[in-house]
Amino acid sequence: MIKGNHILCLIDDDNIHQFIIRKIIKKLSPNQKLLTFSNGEEGINFIKSTIGKIEKLPDLILLDINMPIMDGWGFLEEFITITPEIKKDIIIYILSSSDNPTDAEKAKEYELVSGYIIKPINEDQLEFLLENV
Repeated sequence: MIKGNHILCLIDDDNIHQFIIRKIIKKLSPNQKLLTFSNGEEGINFIKSTIGKIEKLPDLILLDINMPIMDGWGFLEEFITITPEIKKDIIIYILSSSDNPTDAEKAKEYELVSGYIIKPINEDQLEFLLENV
């Protein structure tokens, strides 16, 4: 069991994947806080609204690429513009069902992206991320 008071943020429009992540996190770290948003716009709006409240900002963001309204790439572009205002290091991993090498290469172009994980994430991968936040 992992102990931690980190704030995790999942930005993904797939309700089943949200459920799986929630279930794994509850097993690994029952008191872990998880924020979920169904598209990049919801996620970026939350972050913009909490910029001055470091304790409410996520420590780790798991970001899907393909979502309605604002996709993961749009989220990253918006996030880059507000990064100077954020006084906290936030780790971002792309979490996508796309195994397209172009997407993985594009993710590497973003310095703030720590890695690219193909869905579904498994318990070992999530445990590794939680332990290294």
